[in-house]
Amino acid sequence: MSSEDEMVACFLGGELSSRRSGQNLRSHLAAAGQVEQSLTHPDLSDAGANRARRALLAATRGYGENRGLFENFPAHVRWTRALLTAGEAAGVRYLDCSYWVELSGGSRRPADAAARVKAGLRGFAVPNEPFVEAAPALARGECFPPLVLVGESQDDLVCLEGQLRLTAYALVGFPAGIECLIGTSPAMGRWAR
Repeated sequence: MSSEDEMVACFLGGELSSRRSGQNLRSHLAAAGQVEQSLTHPDLSDAGANRARRALLAATRGYGENRGLFENFPAHVRWTRALLTAGEAAGVRYLDCSYWVELSGGSRRPADAAARVKAGLRGFAVPNEPFVEAAPALARGECFPPLVLVGESQDDLVCLEGQLRLTAYALVGFPAGIECLIGTSPAMGRWAR
């Protein structure tokens, strides 16, 4: 089992290393008087730190406020830690976002995106270098933060956080044992289409 607090910490820890989201997150951390260590080494037993991280995720992504990335996200989600098999990872879909739809050729499947990246195709002319750089790191054995996946059940998952890492896994052929947090809720279909 896992918890909402662990998901929030995991989500923010993953975004901290993102080229796209990291700087915005650092700005919000500084404005709130928090340090990066609260994300890189979260103490989940500290209720105050958990509240601060939830507030940070609300400020940056709309968590708990029914806006932004978390619009229509259910309030009650069961969180579980898991290791995905290669087949399970291949079945995960990207979130329904125009960039990921474009990069995957409409399928929202990371294997399709990886094939397009290898062919030199781009989503909306956005450079593929982040994917191309992440894949060799995986091949060298570098550990990535856990993916955060959601769905009505574990049989139909959408990547909430970690799309770049998911694409890198696809580029190296989906190794077994991909670490993730999985959130399930009967109401997740309103968000994870």
